[in-house]
Order: sequence, then C-alpha cells, then structure tokens
Amino acid sequence: MPPKPLILGFDTSAAHCAAALLLGDTVLGEVFEPLKKGQAERLIPLLETLLNDHGYGFSDLTAIGVGVGPGNFTGIRIGVSAARGLALSLGVPAVGVSRFVAQAVDATGPVLSCIDARRDMAYVQMVPHGEHQLVPMSDVPEIAGDHPAIGTPDQAPLDTVLARGIVREAAKEIATATGDIPRPAPLYIRAADAAPPRDPAPKILA
Repeated sequence: MPPKPLILGFDTSAAHCAAALLLGDTVLGEVFEPLKKGQAERLIPLLETLLNDHGYGFSDLTAIGVGVGPGNFTGIRIGVSAARGLALSLGVPAVGVSRFVAQAVDATGPVLSCIDARRDMAYVQMVPHGEHQLVPMSDVPEIAGDHPAIGTPDQAPLDTVLARGIVREAAKEIATATGDIPRPAPLYIRAADAAPPRDPAPKILA
C-alpha cells in the first residue's frame, strides 16, 4: 500500500498566517496567527514549526495547497509566491484554493460564501457552483435566497476553518486530477485601491 499523502495548506490573504497539515484524510494540526503585517517573514517559520511538531519536514510533503484570495493584494502575492517556490524546490504539485471554497468546506449543500470586501461591500460566490462577484453587503440576503450564507460579519469568525478547508480541497483536487494541475494564481476580483497620479509623468530629456 502506498504511503498516505502529506499535504501542507496555508493562507496569507488577509491579516493573518493560517496553516494546516493533512495526512491522508486526517488533519494533524492547524494554526492561525493574526498579523497586520510581516506575513512574508513569519510564514516559513510558522510552516516549519507546524511540520516539526508532527515529526515531518518540507521534504516529506507530497503536495501544497494555498489560499489565492480574494483578500489583501500583498498577502495573496506572499502566499502564492511561497507556494510556487516551495512546490518548485520540492518537486511537488501546488494547488490554489479560493477562500470561497475553503470556508465552505463543512457545508453539506449549496451555500453562499461571503467575504468582507470593506466599504459595505462583499465578495460572494455560490458554492460549489457559481460565479464570484462584488456586491453591496446589504444585497447578500437576497442573493442567498433560501440558501444559507456563511462568512457574513454577524457570524462567528471562520479562522479555524480556512486552512483546513484549503488543505482538504487541495487533496480532493489532486486525487481527482486527470492531467497537470495549474499553478496557483491570485484571485483578486477588485482592482487595487490605488489612484493615478494627479501630475503628468516628467519628461525624459535626451
């Protein structure tokens, strides 16, 4: 019998570092650290600690899962870049998982997965099938209809679900893949909050 796959999943798409370790069908451990900044410096030590706590190292991994957003632009880039780099150096596949799917991992039927987009807006997607969109937070109940909505601001935080959902979804995608798995790519949805400069760019003199 082949050894059980060991998959590490992590997310830095918001003000946190979250990670979970999956062996076969069992989540061995998970961790969530709130961080307003410093995810790039904290991520790898956090992952090493999680692996070491269960007697493993990076070289034992058979795959990596990573949260691709939506969320903070810099945080998403940090997570996706780390996943690509680790996968390349270890020679294992990396799977990108959206926060919509990750936080709905325990749902038993269709749900409207919601993520606070700030400014009274929300990113929403009907999971498992549906298109993501950016809508006013006040429209969420109408869009959900008869389906439950998860991730809304009035609910308990789903911090402990996020990394677990990423690693479990990554395992599912790897088990059902029939070809090459696409490299993780950021899921931004909304453009960055950056305004164009007021003054024209300076002319370059010959």
